[in-house]
This record gives sequence, C-alpha cells and structure tokens, in this order.
Amino acid sequence: MSAIQKIGVIGAGQMGNGIAHVAAAAGFDVILLDVSDEALKKGLATIEKNMARQVQKGKLSEEDKAATLSRIKTTTAYADFGDSDLVIEAATEDEAIKRKIFNLLCPVLKPSAYIASNTSSISITRLGASTDRPGKFMGMHFMNPVPVMQLVELIRGIATDEETFSLVREMVVKLGKKPVSAEDFPAFIVNRILLPMINEAVYTLYEGVGSVESIDTALKLGANHPMGPLELADFIGLDTCLAIMHVLHDGLADTKYRPCPLLVKYVEAGWLGRKTGRGFYDYTGEKPVPTR
Repeated sequence: MSAIQKIGVIGAGQMGNGIAHVAAAAGFDVILLDVSDEALKKGLATIEKNMARQVQKGKLSEEDKAATLSRIKTTTAYADFGDSDLVIEAATEDEAIKRKIFNLLCPVLKPSAYIASNTSSISITRLGASTDRPGKFMGMHFMNPVPVMQLVELIRGIATDEETFSLVREMVVKLGKKPVSAEDFPAFIVNRILLPMINEAVYTLYEGVGSVESIDTALKLGANHPMGPLELADFIGLDTCLAIMHVLHDGLADTKYRPCPLLVKYVEAGWLGRKTGRGFYDYTGEKPVPTR
C-alpha cells in the first residue's frame, strides 16, 4: 500500500484550483490540467490571490506561499498524469463530460494510480464503471470555497476497494480537512439536505411568499444561517443547483425534488449567479442588489 505523493487535478475552475491550492499547501506535488492555457492562467491567478490574502492576514509567510506555488505545475495534456498517484476530476457537473475525461485519462495512468471524482451528486458506482479501475475509484466531494471549508465527503462505489478508501481518507486528513463517509445515493449527504432547502426558497420566491431580501434575511436571522439560501444559490451557481435537483428528482423519483420552474427559467436565461454577474442578485454594481 503506497502512500499518495503526486496528485493530478482535472479542471482549473472554482473547485479544481481550490483542490490544487490545498494539496500543494499540504506538501503534495500537483499537476493541474484544463482545456486551455487561458483557463489555467485564470486558475493560478485565483490561487495566488487567495494566498496573498492569507499572507496579508498573517496566516502564511511569503516563503510558504512561494513554496506552495512552486509545487503546482500546469498542463493541457493528459499524458502528463503518467506518474500521478491520484488524479482528482473536478470538471463540470455533467456525467457525459466526466465519462469523456475518464476515457482520456485511464490510458495514460500507471496501473497503481487511483482516480477520484469531486462530483457533488452523480453515482460513483456508475462513474467508476466507466473507468478501467473501478476498485481504485471513489468520490471525493470537497466543499466550496475549498481552502476555507473543512469538510470532504468520501463516497465508495459498490466496487471501491477498502485500500483505496483508506489511502484517500489518510490523504484528506493530511490536507487538514475532516472526512465524512457517505453512501452512494444521489447527492450524498450535504446536497441531499442543502439543495432541496435552496429549491424550496426559490419556490417561496416564485409563489410570492417573500421577496429575495425577505427570504434571505428570514433565514439568516431566524435560523442563524451565515448566508441566505438565495445568496448561497448564487454563490454555488444556479446551473449547478439545477443539475443537482435533476439528479435528485431522477434518481429518487420523488416529486418533492422537482426543480422550481423559476430556477429553470433563470438558468435558461443564463442568469447563473455570481459567476455571470446576475442571479437572484445583480452583481454589476458596488453592492449586490436583489433582482425580485
């Protein structure tokens, strides 16, 4: 049972660059892959910005920042994962895209390498079956923003070996994160509870029970949530919220998981939240302004 030392990360977006950041900070050598140099530059810039903030707050020295950044290499070629011990896929929450990635990844990996998916809702058993190593495949769901959030959900597929689970769990602890084990059911633990709450908040808006501001204020002050559900939906991305609700609705066949029509409309309009400048709030000004 060899320990994990070299880590590959697929996807330099919100989740991928966060995973690369915490892995490099914990002393692992990281290779970060994306489809374009532009996406990789953007991902690295985010890591640098987040680390600069830590230096400013006195939580990190300039030397440690430089050492962490030196451990991250970037690439657009899957062949560069040849000596990786573990590759974490952190691409879009779309099963077809993930399967395509595994088809490109598996042929270049050494036989002893492990694969993990950062999916927040898709069946680990099904994803694992699309690889050449279902026993060495599992779910590793980080929370957003990765450098700040302590939790990682670990999900075994039906074929996942105990050794795979133990090694990945050990590695998560080395990252300074808290692992929790979840069974391979749609959306696992966090999103099984969180997303229906967000969806219900959108229904509350859709039915005119309250405005964006009143719904978010009510949950912040009435349930002591640090962020209101609609503000949180914008932060997660409304397309991601909708994708997870579809997974719950399709996978559990229960009408209580039906995505709110207003959520569907916003996604169709391209209003995906913070990342597009508009969702339940408008982010184009100095301060976010509720849109309804």
